[in-house]
Amino acid sequence: MNLNQVTLPCKNVAASIAFYERLGLKTIVSALPTYARFLCPDGHATLSVSLVEHEVQHTAIIYFECEDLDNRVKQLQEAGIGFDTQPQDKNWLWREAELRDPDGNRIKLYYAGENRVNPPWRIN
Repeated sequence: MNLNQVTLPCKNVAASIAFYERLGLKTIVSALPTYARFLCPDGHATLSVSLVEHEVQHTAIIYFECEDLDNRVKQLQEAGIGFDTQPQDKNWLWREAELRDPDGNRIKLYYAGENRVNPPWRIN
């Protein structure tokens, strides 16, 4: 089994397209005004946004791994994207920064390296 995509609710698909393209994702489906799908620049994972009429709930957190996290955050800030937190080393051996998309969905840019799937406490 392999994860294909995650779909986030949104109130404005066009605004989400602009945001996720600035993050570096490539739009591969644009069905304005109701849906868009993006390809991550590394690998084959995709992310989509889908128009909702109801209030957007923010319970999930989307993680994007960046090998050059600090530089990527700096580039995005220079492009006008705001962050809730700056890159910080975490006790679970990841370095991460948090931001939100136009609908308030939580996004973490992080770097974990080998610890992403093989932390010292991994169950064998």
